[in-house]
Amino acid sequence: MIFESIKAQIRRGEKLLVVLVDPDKLTVAEVKHLTSIAEEGGVSLFLVGGSIVANPPVKIVDAIKSVSPKPVVLFPGNPNQLVPNADAILFLSLISGRNPDFLIGHHVTSAPIIKKYGLEVIPVSYLLIDGGKTTSVEYVSNTKPIPQDKVDIVVATAMSGEMLGHQMTYLEAGSGALFPVSTEIIRKVRQNTSTPLIVGGGLRNKEEVQTALEAGADVIVVGNILEKKPEVLREIASLFKKNITA
Repeated sequence: MIFESIKAQIRRGEKLLVVLVDPDKLTVAEVKHLTSIAEEGGVSLFLVGGSIVANPPVKIVDAIKSVSPKPVVLFPGNPNQLVPNADAILFLSLISGRNPDFLIGHHVTSAPIIKKYGLEVIPVSYLLIDGGKTTSVEYVSNTKPIPQDKVDIVVATAMSGEMLGHQMTYLEAGSGALFPVSTEIIRKVRQNTSTPLIVGGGLRNKEEVQTALEAGADVIVVGNILEKKPEVLREIASLFKKNITA
C-alpha cells in the first residue's frame, strides 16, 4: 500500500520528494524526459493532475510508468481526470473553501469510478494558502485562499481535517505562486497535527525546499518550475538522495 509506505518512510525520519505532472502542460516526450531525471534519485512518487485537464491522462500515466517503477498517484481537479492505470488517488477535500463540489460533490461522483478501477484511496485535507496571485485552483474551485497572516485559521482548519479522519494534510500555495507557504504556517501546522504534512506551490529552488523541510514538511511537491526548467529537479533532488534504498 502506497500510504503505508509513505508513513513508514516518515517514521524512519525520511522526507519525500514528489513530482507533479500536469497533463495539459507537458507532452508525452517531455514527461518521459522529466521522469528520467527523477529516476536519477530523490523522487518517491509522481502526482498526475491539474485544475483543468482536457483529456483523461491515460497516456501521461503510461509515459511515467514506461520510465519509472515509482508509484503514480492521481491528483484530480475533477472526476473526468480519473484513469484506471494509476496506482492510487489523493481523495482531496478542499476544506479551506466552502464550495460543496470540492468538499463532497465531486467525491460522490468519483466514488463508484474509483471503486471500479480499484485505486488505493488516500483521504487528504487540502488547504489553499495565498501565494500572492490568483491561481488556477482558486479560480476553478471558486474558493478564496487563506491569507498567510491568518495562521490560527490555517492551523484550526488543518486540525479539523485530521479530526474528520483525513490521512494527510496538504498546504498548497497554488501552481505558479509568487511565494510559497510560510515557514510559520508549516511549523505551527506541524506542531498541532500528526498526519503526514505535504507542502507545495511556489517552491522554485533547493533553498526554498530546504526551508520548508526544516519547518516541518514531510512531503514536498514540485511541478510548475519543472515545466520550464526540468533540470532544477536534479538540484532539489540532491536534498533527498540519502533517502533512497536499493
